[in-house]
Amino acid sequence: MTDMNISGRASIVGLGATEFSKRSGRTEVRLAMEATLQALADAGIDPSEVDGFSSYSVDKVPEYEIARLLGAKNVSFFSQVPHGGGAACAPVLHAAMAVATGIAKTVVVYRAMNERSWYRFGNGNYGFGDSPLFENVNYGWYMPHGFHTPAAWVGMFARRYMHAFGATSEDFGRVAVAVRDFAATNPAAFFHGKPITLEEHQASRWICEPLHLLDCCQESDGAVAMVITSTERARDLQRTPVVIKGAAQGISDGQQIMTSYYREDITGLPEMGLVAKQLWQQSRLTPQDIQTAVIYDHFTPFVLPQLEEFGFVKRGEAKDFIRAGQHARGGSLPINTHGGQLGEAYIHGMNGIAEGVRQVRGDAVNQVADVHNVLVTAGTGVPTSGLILGTA
Repeated sequence: MTDMNISGRASIVGLGATEFSKRSGRTEVRLAMEATLQALADAGIDPSEVDGFSSYSVDKVPEYEIARLLGAKNVSFFSQVPHGGGAACAPVLHAAMAVATGIAKTVVVYRAMNERSWYRFGNGNYGFGDSPLFENVNYGWYMPHGFHTPAAWVGMFARRYMHAFGATSEDFGRVAVAVRDFAATNPAAFFHGKPITLEEHQASRWICEPLHLLDCCQESDGAVAMVITSTERARDLQRTPVVIKGAAQGISDGQQIMTSYYREDITGLPEMGLVAKQLWQQSRLTPQDIQTAVIYDHFTPFVLPQLEEFGFVKRGEAKDFIRAGQHARGGSLPINTHGGQLGEAYIHGMNGIAEGVRQVRGDAVNQVADVHNVLVTAGTGVPTSGLILGTA
């Protein structure tokens, strides 16, 4: 049987991003094009060579329009991945599969959004009652009881995790404080120069107990894009290739969208555990081989079980890891060195992948020493995805 493991066969060779703001003042198509052209220039690849695209199903920028504006000649691959932030790493997986199998040679992955100035995912008003689609009907069982927002949905998981393992609101706050410390020294971060203290976290207003305001990610405008091609071709390009050593998606038993409350245990994230198993198998690496990680931080409570699902700590012990500061600047596993979605921007996790690329290249603002492998995770509470990026 042919070995279809995609590990090492594709690499990220170009990276581009706009500024991150609360009001971009331009269309999402414009944002996507700015980031894409930057990524192609970074790679030294002519736009006409692009023959593949991958993004999120919630991205309102169609790939055919990007292709037209770029002057792409013959596009042989395009895909969109659902589930919002759970998609984050999956477009890179799809691009890597397309390149590894020869379906496409040069794939652009992008995410563009005016999620602050045009629309807001967390406003609790989704118009679900207007159409009897499956997800709309499903949410009809929750919303009459006050479960209108992502913060409310996550609050249920967080409260149970606290009860089972003794985690506290202060532990969640330590996650927020650490990423804001990284954001404070990152000029690209919205909260550049604005660190917070644990006391400020605890004093921030309640959104949905046990989540404070500073446990919740931002709403941002901006775009990120990257270019993926074969590792063989990447060696001849102008930037050091960032090798895709592992890429995976996962749906687990009892999976629903942010409300998998009918599982016997809601203290873990089994879909992320499935992603972790695949990534370790593909890459032949272990948690000890990872120097830094980008852990999806749309809400601080979900950072803790992710550390457990990937085996950095045992079940229930993430709080001790956090209390010891191992996730922070100077710790054994610094996470979200760009500031994360709490501190840099919320571009549905694509800016986190960009930070993984920079850490491997060695040109991150908060560079970790001797980085060979970086873990990147996607949204939690939903079908999800993950990556391991590394040096050749």
